[in-house]
Amino acid sequence: MTAISNRYEFVLLYDVENGNPNGDPDAGNMPRIDPETGYGIVTDVALKRKVRNYVELVKGDKKGYRIYVKEGTPLNQNHVEAYKSVDGLEPGKKADSAGVGKARNWMCEQFFDVRTFGAVMSTGDNCGQVRGPIQINFSRSIDPIVQQEVTITRQTVTKIEDAEKERTMGRKHVVPYALYKVEGYVSAKLANDESKGTGFSEEDLELFWKALEEMFEHDHSAARGKMASRKLFVFKHKDELGNAPSHKLFDMVKVEKKDGVIIPRKFDDYTVKVEGKAPEGVELIERL
Repeated sequence: MTAISNRYEFVLLYDVENGNPNGDPDAGNMPRIDPETGYGIVTDVALKRKVRNYVELVKGDKKGYRIYVKEGTPLNQNHVEAYKSVDGLEPGKKADSAGVGKARNWMCEQFFDVRTFGAVMSTGDNCGQVRGPIQINFSRSIDPIVQQEVTITRQTVTKIEDAEKERTMGRKHVVPYALYKVEGYVSAKLANDESKGTGFSEEDLELFWKALEEMFEHDHSAARGKMASRKLFVFKHKDELGNAPSHKLFDMVKVEKKDGVIIPRKFDDYTVKVEGKAPEGVELIERL
């Protein structure tokens, strides 16, 4: 594995058509929204889930690419495995700081999402805490969204004794169309730090970029509708600590409605451009 030696920032544009990109359980699973402005929101957790699913689909349970936060697998079960695998540790027995450090390193080596996003692994058999080199902000729609409620009917019933009953009604919540923008960060320092580094590598980074590009292609469902990654801008710094403030790089990516478009209903209703040149020591890479 090749250690990363550059800091990165990235901007991903993705859209949804007649789907719910991120339901809010506090609002009947309606699409998340900023109540003050009406702009749509997608949490960082939702996108990380899609990255995890993509990596699991591509790599399976291959050593070094397992997924820690996985449906149906208790987190502490992974901690027990770490304690069984590391010499000098025993499940159910408290480890000293050196032992916790060894367990932490084992978790980083085994699980892609631990060394990528970090994790708090201090429950059960203590495997420490990891601050991941990749962090993702909340996504925000380019324009205010419409939370459309669609009534649907069910042609059949569940129970035999209900066979003669009328059709039941249901509802699903969709966004007719919205383009979302999300920003993120990749810290080489957090990947390589001697005491706290995760071992996140160039190979891991390439897999992460591929996940951002293709994660929606393998996540289609009736609830999410038509979703696609549209643009991925990567800012590569010359140095490990970076050569320009992240907010100035993010501000270079401009997304505007085309002339005459009032209500966008497709990606082509927008113009996407990079305004100005990247600062000295920063390379702009357009992956999509």
